[in-house]
Amino acid sequence: MPPPETPSATSSHMMKTTKRGRPFLKDTLDLFATLIVSLQLTTNRQYFRSFPNSFTTDDAARNLASLKFSQSNRGPDPREPSRIVTTTTTTTFSMTRDMAKAMCQQFMDARLIENAADPGSNLFKERGVYVLTPKGLHVLERFMSKNGINGDHLAHVFSSQPICMKLLHLERRSVDDEIIVSHSAITALFRRFVGRQPNYPPEHMETLDAFQKYHERSKGVALMDITEKGVGKSAVTHKHCFAAVTALEWLCDFTSVIGREEAAEMAAQFVRFGLITLVSDKRKNNDSAIIFTVRGAAGGANSSISQHGEFRCTAKAIYRVTDEGRRLARWDMPDGARPSPNSSAANVSNNARASEDHSVDNTTSEGPNSSDAKIHRRISMTEKLNASYDAAEKKGQKESNTDRLKFIMEEPQLRALFREFLRSNFCEENLSFYLDVQDFKKSFSTTSSAIAANPPPARAGQKATPGQLAMERHHEALIQKAFVIYNTYLAPSSQSELNIDHGLRNELSAYLSEVIQSLTGKTFQGHVDLEQANQFNATQLQTMIRLYERIQTHVFRLMATDSVPKFIKTPRFLALKVKLVEEDDGPLADFPLMNSSASTPSVPPGLASGEEEVGGAYVTISQRAAVQERAAGGEHR
Repeated sequence: MPPPETPSATSSHMMKTTKRGRPFLKDTLDLFATLIVSLQLTTNRQYFRSFPNSFTTDDAARNLASLKFSQSNRGPDPREPSRIVTTTTTTTFSMTRDMAKAMCQQFMDARLIENAADPGSNLFKERGVYVLTPKGLHVLERFMSKNGINGDHLAHVFSSQPICMKLLHLERRSVDDEIIVSHSAITALFRRFVGRQPNYPPEHMETLDAFQKYHERSKGVALMDITEKGVGKSAVTHKHCFAAVTALEWLCDFTSVIGREEAAEMAAQFVRFGLITLVSDKRKNNDSAIIFTVRGAAGGANSSISQHGEFRCTAKAIYRVTDEGRRLARWDMPDGARPSPNSSAANVSNNARASEDHSVDNTTSEGPNSSDAKIHRRISMTEKLNASYDAAEKKGQKESNTDRLKFIMEEPQLRALFREFLRSNFCEENLSFYLDVQDFKKSFSTTSSAIAANPPPARAGQKATPGQLAMERHHEALIQKAFVIYNTYLAPSSQSELNIDHGLRNELSAYLSEVIQSLTGKTFQGHVDLEQANQFNATQLQTMIRLYERIQTHVFRLMATDSVPKFIKTPRFLALKVKLVEEDDGPLADFPLMNSSASTPSVPPGLASGEEEVGGAYVTISQRAAVQERAAGGEHR
């Protein structure tokens, strides 16, 4: 079979840099993920110790010296829409060893990688061994899913190391990549920073494994109580304190900030907003001190916002959460009594004024009342589950269950519970088919590959690009996947045969019979073997997808009308619903949630084109981390 027409384009991408001298965040994350995909993470030794799933300085420098990222996209031929064509674009990165090391330093600053032998080190060394951090794995998963990358060679990495479940992204200005400081952004960041409840580490912290320790850290910055003894005075105990260095590390590990400098600026904003305050800094006189200061207009008479805030980045500096910080965090409110995201933090938000922040020659603007005016309101968990918003009232109960099912599909814990419910009612195949087809459709559209200096040799008589070779392998895998779906759910007497409309089944059977007859001259027997499947081309696969989509619609409607109304009355669903609603009213309720496979919005959530850039935040969720959590039987992070 002749290969499908594959136009190829090559572009060389020059990374933009900020006035601080670092690449823009998106370029940093994309280059990091491209590098990791191109590497073979193996076991390396240093200081008589072995480090699995690691790479060396030499590995990174060698691959970055000549790194090619190829992406192939399928779509209809403009000249003949019924025909599928593949377009391959190759982006080449090329840099010297010194430049490659400087780029890897950026990866370390962003907490995407760390020194395997010395995790506390902040320097990328000439002779070092490095591993991915939980944040790095989250970014990598998102990149691979978004670009259709086969990550079989990285499966052991994802399965053996902790992954950041929820990564908070702060929106940035498109011109200079600086974080857009607004009340909504600081509120979202602070609530994530301090957690739903004060996070005092357990006494047995040192006995926990890596996954358990990371789970404890993810709850919020580690707090402690500090007792100070004054001269001639009784001792004073400060509650909810934390070390300055601990705060910087937490912000770098669980949010999109890049480096301690940017983290310190965000911490200085916490000080300026009156959310934290300095308790003590017992450094010696000859110890150096780095102090970050931000400035802006003060709030109104009842506001906690000051004209400036400073944060001391010293080893001895201790800060505590203020009463205003406690109120904003909603620590003292009982579960179920938390206000809606849009009514919270009135004391600060109602007095937010135009301000200008200066930190390390950085200017960030905050518009009047920007906290609520243009920030996207995410429909709450409660509203989604109860289907009580306007659409349900207008469209009736049928559409209400459709909305419920869509949300069940998006929420990992609900989807897992729904699968158990369907299994107990002997119709799990409906959900399995729906999700398998979703995955198949996504894989059909895009595939990407990343290789370093030694690309695979071209086939005889053919000058194939790495992207074309990857697309050919991808096409073979897609064919197998398409017919695994058919043989599992749709073939007569298959192991998980769907109960679908006879007309749809007959239409699919007639199409396969026609194609197999034309390709092999043999009569279609109801099942498709591998030899027959491998002769299908992209256009024929596209037709199968269209038929699968129609069956998907039928199955979705069946689950929405028959299974969902029963599922939402079960005790296990009601118990999980209470748990999720309580979490939704916690620190993550003020910004949209996105799956880790979703791409970063080209326009920040809630902002229409042409509007002034207003800071906000959104969270991406790692599906692999959710699988890890379910497998471990742990509580929701």
